[in-house]
Amino acid sequence: MKIAIVNDMPLAVEALRRALALEPAHQVIWVAGDGAEAVAKCAEHRPDVVLMDLIMPVMDGVEATRQIMARTPCAIVVVTVNSQQSVNRVFEAMGHGAVDVVDTPALGVGDPREAAAPLLRKIQNIGWLLGQQEKKPTATAQGTGATQQRKALLAIGASAGGPAALEILLKALPADFPAAVVLVQHVDQVFAAGMADWLCDASNMPVRLAVDGEPPQVGSVLLAGTNNHLRLLRDGTLSYTVEPSAHIYRPSIDVFFESVAQYWQGEAMGVLLTGMGRDGANGLKMMRERGFHTIAQDQQSSAVYGMPKAAAAIDAAVEICALDAIAPTLCRRWQ
Repeated sequence: MKIAIVNDMPLAVEALRRALALEPAHQVIWVAGDGAEAVAKCAEHRPDVVLMDLIMPVMDGVEATRQIMARTPCAIVVVTVNSQQSVNRVFEAMGHGAVDVVDTPALGVGDPREAAAPLLRKIQNIGWLLGQQEKKPTATAQGTGATQQRKALLAIGASAGGPAALEILLKALPADFPAAVVLVQHVDQVFAAGMADWLCDASNMPVRLAVDGEPPQVGSVLLAGTNNHLRLLRDGTLSYTVEPSAHIYRPSIDVFFESVAQYWQGEAMGVLLTGMGRDGANGLKMMRERGFHTIAQDQQSSAVYGMPKAAAAIDAAVEICALDAIAPTLCRRWQ
């Protein structure tokens, strides 16, 4: 893959070069020392993946991500020395379309391949997304005999650009929204708790991580919080599961949507927001085929028009909506 490095620290650049050198398929095509230089170089020679630092002179990584995604969109991974100390900036960058985030590999400490593994794995995931073929849903049977009471569930999936989109959507839902809400966002588990807190500040309902074994509850928003898949079980409770292991992104939106189509016995709506790839499209279609109302975000309001586009292409969405129109649509249907 053609990879660009955006970082003003020579040691960090060297650490990234050494990590990438462990995978012969990767080629560093250019290095930029600040965000403004990166925006210009992307226009001249667009890479497959940009490894973007957050804090730099002239223009920081958040603004550089925004401008690159607006002008010459490509996959951007935030790479920073300590991502835990930059949570707000990380979510801002993801809101503008960054796909993922990882700490800078340690230089000269321990096994170089072990230190580089998280970065190389995330780049591998992006390569898979860029070249993946459509997969048929693995689960087709509709569950029966569930014991849960009939109630309403709003299932939402998001990826690149998702944090900002979720913030806008949750802010527009009222505190007395008459449905349980479950979110599946492509984000590493180390950032999930911080993202729940961040979204809670914007939401009129409490937002927290989903706990294994609990049922979705009206009046609260639950966020998938581990690197395993979140699934609805036959008894109406939520569970984290390793399988299916073939899904490249964990948690997978498809896995959750498909489980809702199988086992949810009340009313439900599915919403697929901005994101790279096509995760969630097949699951959304299963929800529509079950008779649930489904919505995909439109192209103009999507930071990355991948997942919603895939859903539209297979007629998975009953409605295609601009981001600011989704909450009013949900409220009208569940008045």
